[in-house]
Amino acid sequence: MLEPGTKRHERSTRFVNFVRFKHARFSARFPESYRYSRSHYWMAPVEGESGMWRVGFTKFATRMLGELVEARFKVNPGDAVAPGEEIGHVEGFKAASDVLCVMNGTFAGMNPALEIDACIVKSDPYENGWLYAARGGPEPDDLDVHGYVALLQETIQKMQEAGYGD
Repeated sequence: MLEPGTKRHERSTRFVNFVRFKHARFSARFPESYRYSRSHYWMAPVEGESGMWRVGFTKFATRMLGELVEARFKVNPGDAVAPGEEIGHVEGFKAASDVLCVMNGTFAGMNPALEIDACIVKSDPYENGWLYAARGGPEPDDLDVHGYVALLQETIQKMQEAGYGD
């Protein structure tokens, strides 16, 4: 039996602990071992591939975008990438957005599953719905899950004060 907040990923033998977050009408679970960016991406090392990371949108980002209908990247595997660099774009039912790099290193490619069903980014954001892979390391000001939850609390509070969602 799994502990509350722990889940075995379908295609993995590893167990992931989640940190729960709830604020007003938004609730989510965030993998405890992942790294997070201030721009609402997650970064997770790929098991068995030293220096390889997968990057995806957090549940908060997917809620803002809605269901994705398209993801395109303007960098190619092997290209050098740096934090803050615009490397692609996504279009969702609610909004379109640039995809920013949150890694220092080399672009390894986009998730091929996105070409078949971009909606996987929202339905399974932390395992199969990753956006791209890169070899290197996370941006210097990345956050652990608790830092990201604090940032999210502050972000949602500011959105409420500005009247967003009323």
